[in-house]
Amino acid sequence: MNKLILFVIILLNTLGYAEAQKLTLKWKTDSLLRTPESVYYDGKANILYVSNIDGKSGEKDGNGFITKLRLDGKIETLQWVTGLDAPKGMGLVKGKLYVADLSKVAVIDIATGRIDNSIEIEGAQFLNDITVDKKGNVYVSDSATGKIHLIKGDDKAELYFESKAFTRINGLLAIDDMLYVADAGNGANYKLSKNKELNKFTETSQGADGILLVGKDEYIVSSWPGEVYYVNAEGKAQKLLDTKEQKLNSADLGYHPATKTVFVPTFNGNTVMAYEWSK
Repeated sequence: MNKLILFVIILLNTLGYAEAQKLTLKWKTDSLLRTPESVYYDGKANILYVSNIDGKSGEKDGNGFITKLRLDGKIETLQWVTGLDAPKGMGLVKGKLYVADLSKVAVIDIATGRIDNSIEIEGAQFLNDITVDKKGNVYVSDSATGKIHLIKGDDKAELYFESKAFTRINGLLAIDDMLYVADAGNGANYKLSKNKELNKFTETSQGADGILLVGKDEYIVSSWPGEVYYVNAEGKAQKLLDTKEQKLNSADLGYHPATKTVFVPTFNGNTVMAYEWSK
């Protein structure tokens, strides 16, 4: 094949790929939230949970709380659960909401809105993101120590993995027997196998934060300064959103699969913004 024709085909395919992926703003909440860090979609209750730090992200001040947010962006209960410190990533197991909260993981009973348990993790300093696998195992990252901890059904925590390759790990995503890991320090995206083999999959940008699954081996990853990327099964990353000039952060994402809606907490912007993802 003529090299020029081949180049044109590759170029057109690349442009077509870039144009196909996009995020379209649907709504944003009122600015009543207080340093929203993470959004989690509860499919059974059809509601969104938003973790609010309400202060400094590394301070134990008791100001943190969880908000219940409707899928249309209306706040159902602003301070649904209170008494947390700096709540961040969340995960749901059998009616219990697990919330990363600095050195502990708070366990909230969805039915009552009460904190049932507080799991202290030895040596933890900055617990950040949470993901849950199909077996109900809870994984939580510690950005300050470069460790991933595992909480099993008995609510006992143990060290799952650590690596000197991590500079400041954040986002976690469990897919089958594998963990995807996003490193905020350098933007690296890793795959961690069940055999504890760590391999760099792709790179987005510094500040890599939340990861959410949007298709088979396809995911969207946020970057805290204000970017959102789509990553396909081959590891090709494409920027979908950039709100840095507007000074709107993109923290730990939530996702509604039926409507392909991505929920972006803006952290210092004190809102959640909802975007329709199309490809």
